[in-house]
Amino acid sequence: MRKFFSKLKYIGIALFIVSSIIIYLFMNAVRPQKTLPVYQPSMVNFELVDSTMQHIKKYHTIADFALTNQNGKLVTQKDYEDKIYIADFFFTTCPTICPIMTRNMADIQNKIKDDDDVLLLSHSVTPEIDSVAQLKKYAVEQGVLDQKWNLVTGDKKQIYELARKSYLVVKTDGDGGPFDMIHTENFILIDKSRRIRGFYDGTNAEEMEQLMSDLEILKTIYDDNPSH
Repeated sequence: MRKFFSKLKYIGIALFIVSSIIIYLFMNAVRPQKTLPVYQPSMVNFELVDSTMQHIKKYHTIADFALTNQNGKLVTQKDYEDKIYIADFFFTTCPTICPIMTRNMADIQNKIKDDDDVLLLSHSVTPEIDSVAQLKKYAVEQGVLDQKWNLVTGDKKQIYELARKSYLVVKTDGDGGPFDMIHTENFILIDKSRRIRGFYDGTNAEEMEQLMSDLEILKTIYDDNPSH
């Protein structure tokens, strides 16, 4: 009789374990999976979208680019191929929002420095001032890690067109000429398919926390479905 009850005990334990696994798998299957929007020009404040693009509802991606980083190296979209990255627009002599943005970007760099899937990209909006030497000086002062974070300069019209037509973060007034000036506090989260997945105020601590949370969600999406 004792052996009989002993067997029942082990059977009960086994049934408990199996039922627990089944319940866990069921709950995991029915739980809504966290995801992020894929931003299209039609979803963004029309004031920040070029008039020729406001109707676009799908397939928007960051355009090809060719700019020069703090080490004089040519940086293109190929350097960000199959990477998640965070982009912004700044200038080294900015006395207002840029120092805060740079500190927050440096903080992000420290958090992702060992993550091979994530990079950073900062575009100078005063490329006529921000030479390679100036960017290098700024990079050293800010603790920029060359393998994680590119500060880029180059053709002003190209940079301004990227801001206005690719990243959708500044008003479309101006043509990238000598008197054209843009200033935006936005950080932009870009996925491995060069699509916009989020906009964040680079001067706001709470939004920086949201950015890091969204970054983890995006990474999980790729972990669960590498082809997504």
